[in-house]
Amino acid sequence: MKKDLHPSNYRFVVFKDMSNEYSFLTKSCVETKESVTWEDGNEYPLYKLEISHTSHPFYTGKMKLVDTAGRIDKFKTRYAKK
Repeated sequence: MKKDLHPSNYRFVVFKDMSNEYSFLTKSCVETKESVTWEDGNEYPLYKLEISHTSHPFYTGKMKLVDTAGRIDKFKTRYAKK
């Protein structure tokens, strides 16, 4: 194998899905600024996710509609007349 092929900061990291508070522990070399105490009592770096397999519509089978700018209401009022 080639020397220095793998990153040197490969370690355990906690990934947390912020939409449903699901967390899992895996190895990664992602850069983090926060840390959290895991179930085993050890402290690990924390990386926050917007979506994971527990909240993605493809895996859950449920569609979640997020309308932050009110686009749907604007569409409905515009085309309600027609």
